[in-house]
Order: sequence, then structure tokens, then C-alpha cells
Amino acid sequence: MGADDKMKNMGEDLSGKAKEATGKVTDNERLEAEGKADQTEADLKQAGEKVKDAFKN
Repeated sequence: MGADDKMKNMGEDLSGKAKEATGKVTDNERLEAEGKADQTEADLKQAGEKVKDAFKN
């Protein structure tokens, strides 16, 4: 997995966590759900990168 991809995924995950927390504090269910979706998307991308790395070796 490239370092750039790893950093992008980590940033997306952190952004999702921030959105989720903001949604909880402001009682905004849409923002909270959007944050959870962002985290899930980042996790899936990381898993995909790991699979690609496994096939490269």
C-alpha cells in the first residue's frame, strides 16, 4: 500500500469520526450517519489496498 493512499484513508477515517462526533453533539442524525459512512468507506479502501499488496508479493 502506498504511503499516500494510507494517509488519504487515514484522513478520511478521521474526518468521518469528526463528522460523526459533530452529528452526535448537534443531534444531527444525517451528519452522524454521513460520518459513519465515511469511516466505512475508508476501511473498505484500506482492505482493498491490503489485498492488492498481498497479490504483489
